[in-house]
Amino acid sequence: MVRIIELKSTADGLPAGQKEDPMMKIIGIALVVLVAALLVYAATRPDTFRFESTASIKAPPEKIFPYLSDFRKGEAWSPYEKKDPAMKRAYSGAASGKGSVYEFDGNKEVGKGRLEIIETAPPSRVVISLDMFKPFEGHNIVEYTLEPKGDSTNFTWAIHGPNSYLAKLMCIFVSMDKMMGRDFEAGIASLKTVVEK
Repeated sequence: MVRIIELKSTADGLPAGQKEDPMMKIIGIALVVLVAALLVYAATRPDTFRFESTASIKAPPEKIFPYLSDFRKGEAWSPYEKKDPAMKRAYSGAASGKGSVYEFDGNKEVGKGRLEIIETAPPSRVVISLDMFKPFEGHNIVEYTLEPKGDSTNFTWAIHGPNSYLAKLMCIFVSMDKMMGRDFEAGIASLKTVVEK
């Protein structure tokens, strides 16, 4: 014998006799409001970003400058080189200085990108155009500044550029300052080791 059970639904779409849990409705509304608030908050973040780190290096600017204006010498101190020793590298353009180009394609920690030196003022400044293609697209400017102070040099490593909406959203959950700060500190420590020998 087959029994046919007919479920009658009420106007709110729930089966007859089943009541809607008011707590679940409140939680659902709260989640929607929270997500909307995060999206709105991200939109109010600045449209550009700048991060920099400065350290004193016990060497004259003339000794440090070649490690900043020659991408091949950058392998000796760049923290990104250590993250993927098997990274694919390609050099083109000038051997060093303005017009020098370095392209890289590495693991997920390094990504894929292109660096080009667009300005130099020996021995005090190097400006680099950084174009990232993976894991996220980005177009930023990197600046190295060297300022002599007695028998030492104040080295400043800075990066700045546009702050995309996705980057604004990510920065709510991940501290880019901490993430970039670790890399910059590791790079500066390596540069100090190389030039202070």
